[in-house]
Amino acid sequence: MNLVETFQNLVAQVPELVQPLIVALAGAIPFVEGEGAVTIGIVGGIPPVVAAIAAIAGNFLCVVVVVLVSSGARAAVVNRAKAREVALANGGTTAETPVGTTDADRGTGRKEKFQRAFERYGVPGVSLLGPLLLPTQFTATMLAAAGVGKARILFWQALAIIGWTTVFAVIVGSAVYAIR
Repeated sequence: MNLVETFQNLVAQVPELVQPLIVALAGAIPFVEGEGAVTIGIVGGIPPVVAAIAAIAGNFLCVVVVVLVSSGARAAVVNRAKAREVALANGGTTAETPVGTTDADRGTGRKEKFQRAFERYGVPGVSLLGPLLLPTQFTATMLAAAGVGKARILFWQALAIIGWTTVFAVIVGSAVYAIR
């Protein structure tokens, strides 16, 4: 039994009042997200609109937490780097920088692909097209690491989550309606 089947079985076993909470929890899981969660909810017997709202809420709340944490971590790193520069400018030394380590050495394939897409499509494109390749949580983290403002990230991620979840709700809801 896989994760999706586990959530579908759980939705079917809990009282109707708790079912949207299960869908919201599923929406918070990367790779399941709003699209998978709304499918789980609809197949589990929840009305499509209720399933979509729960899936969107779960996915977006997780993204909010990720963006706040990621932005805070980036701010701490930037502030520490600025403090190090000030210390070095004032004649201090630092033993924390490994010899021979450069920013280029730290680059990875995914980071480079993300950076190219970010430069080409900007925040709206990466947010709206990102769910085709990466979970929204990963995209939001990378945007925060790139220094994009929290409000801008959350706005575009919300649009992406609402849009993709709605598309899946319509498709799955129509299919389930057609079968019944």
